[in-house]
Amino acid sequence: MTYAIVPGGGLGARMGSRRPKQYLRLGATPILVATLRALGRARGLEGIVVAVPDGQVAATRRLLARLRVPKILDVVAGGPDRQESVWQGLQRVPADARWVVVHDAVRPFIDAALVERVRAAAAAQGAATCGMPVRETVKRVRDGSIEATVERQGLWLTQTPQAFARDLLWEAHEKARRDGFAGTDDAVLVERLGMAVAMVRGLAQNLKITTREDLQTARAWARPRRRA
Repeated sequence: MTYAIVPGGGLGARMGSRRPKQYLRLGATPILVATLRALGRARGLEGIVVAVPDGQVAATRRLLARLRVPKILDVVAGGPDRQESVWQGLQRVPADARWVVVHDAVRPFIDAALVERVRAAAAAQGAATCGMPVRETVKRVRDGSIEATVERQGLWLTQTPQAFARDLLWEAHEKARRDGFAGTDDAVLVERLGMAVAMVRGLAQNLKITTREDLQTARAWARPRRRA
């Protein structure tokens, strides 16, 4: 059985909004709802645990129920960072789950096929993520000046969803907590166990909505196109 965790516990300080960014709207739909609906279309997904800011749990449950968002298993209070939010969500994933998909709350432009490709890669190797190969020249910059040009061959920009064997993800998070290690995604926690993580080609439109510029782009993409 496969379950998903959607970490959305952050307050979105970089967005500069009074409301957490996951509740801002794409047209008439909150970003979080758009993401959950896209994720829920994946085949074989039994349920989704959503981690939201402390104090928003009850309101989010009402929102998701009112909009009839499918496959919601539970809504829980997240932590002060993404890693803790995933950990809190993992507590609510049934113990008999074999696979866990983790997907950012503010990446609404995925499709079911991508989720299923990542899940299949994890089934073959134990862990998988998705991403896009770096195409542009990469520079390392310090104090406003170029320090070095980085060889881009083999470099990928990592996205979500990511998928893992449940027991492997649990072990990776427990080790990170023991070591006081904070990672920017779940794949790096699994890498610290010495495990290989498969990379699946993601989607160019798989935008993570972080800044106001991202939000403007996302709203333009989500706007219905008029027929000529």
